[in-house]
Amino acid sequence: MKIAMLSPLSWRTPPRHYGPWENVVSLLTEALLAMGIDVTLFATGDSITRGKLAWVCERPYSEDPSIDPKVWECLHIAEVFRRADEFDLIHNQFDFLPLSYSGFTDTPLITTIHGFSSPSILPVYKKYNERTHYVAISEANRHRELDYIATIHHGIDLAQFPYREDAGDYLLFFGRIHHHKGVHEAIEVARRSGLRLVIAGIVQDEVYFREQVEPHIDGSRVEYIGSVGPEKRQEVLGGALALLHLIHFDEPFGLSVVESMACGTPVIAFGRGSMPEIICDGVTGVIVAGVDAAVQAVERIDSLDRRACRDEVEERFTCQHMARAYLDVYRRILDQRENYRPWGHYEDLLERDDHKIKEIVVKPGERLSLQKHRRRAEHWTVVSGEALVTVGDQEIPLKPGQSVDVPRGAVHRIMNPGDIPLVLVEVQMGDYFGEDDIIRLEDDYDRN
Repeated sequence: MKIAMLSPLSWRTPPRHYGPWENVVSLLTEALLAMGIDVTLFATGDSITRGKLAWVCERPYSEDPSIDPKVWECLHIAEVFRRADEFDLIHNQFDFLPLSYSGFTDTPLITTIHGFSSPSILPVYKKYNERTHYVAISEANRHRELDYIATIHHGIDLAQFPYREDAGDYLLFFGRIHHHKGVHEAIEVARRSGLRLVIAGIVQDEVYFREQVEPHIDGSRVEYIGSVGPEKRQEVLGGALALLHLIHFDEPFGLSVVESMACGTPVIAFGRGSMPEIICDGVTGVIVAGVDAAVQAVERIDSLDRRACRDEVEERFTCQHMARAYLDVYRRILDQRENYRPWGHYEDLLERDDHKIKEIVVKPGERLSLQKHRRRAEHWTVVSGEALVTVGDQEIPLKPGQSVDVPRGAVHRIMNPGDIPLVLVEVQMGDYFGEDDIIRLEDDYDRN
């Protein structure tokens, strides 16, 4: 199985500090590679993977202002679809834009919908609903007008988040500094609880930060430590008494919530979006309806078992769980397309005990393997396009209406030298017609 994994260009894959989508892409890619899957990662040129890296944009545009996002996103997406025929499946983690390329290839496209940034992008998803496959990252994030092949929760690498048994003495906000994430509410809860608050994350809304957050930062009761990278993330999460996730939007998933729980730190969250799906209320955290309830939750947070938080993540939210779930989806998609090959596809039209009829479509410039059969002979008739057929040591050009016989045991191959699809009808005669009767002698796609 050969997978093209399409990552965003905003941050490196994996990210140096912030970059949740790129983080998930990296975790999935590396977990699939560990399972023996052939994955080519399409990401920025400075990305890191144990697999194959393909890139057209050298650096992430969020780290380099000289890079025009629209220009390089266009080139980035075009590159994976230019190479689509090299892969069994394209996994799009890039949002809606790659969907508009899906009609230019027969390679199946699966899209992980990380969330809907705006209702205005929904028409794109609706247009390609029937020709591509969508995965939701939570049941809460499914849209009623779309069809999904699966819901697969994000997973994390537990090795990056060691369990910490002893609780710290501060509350933590960990995420984007934006009104949607409830930073100001976290400050209020900490103040009323008489506890120190540590704030970690990128500033996404400068006005909100300046007016609602910065005036409270004193380095003592409220401390802002900026965006935290992997080297410090586990220390900050594991050292907290609780993570405050007092969101004002329907959270699609909430990666920091799972990361916090992995370290043993329970979560106090408003019950919007996926939160009731991710947090086991009263066990791994507390679901609350407002600031007053959050303050009360802080007072009893010590009663929660930190080990239970870790156990929940081990059972439900590891990158291995995530990779196995995606691999199952990949196989389901490819099982539905078993007649598709790198060179084109075929359709079985008729099968009897002593003969079988197929329609074969070969893409322009492609050819089947050089092969022979032990148990059948074949007769090929060109319907449209043009063919260059090899039988033994002969090369025979064929046009529509012309045909050729391939005796049992004869070495043969067919190629489409034209610029339109080659369509032919193949009549097989013999006593067995299974695909395992193909003996490949030479193949352009490294198949045995």
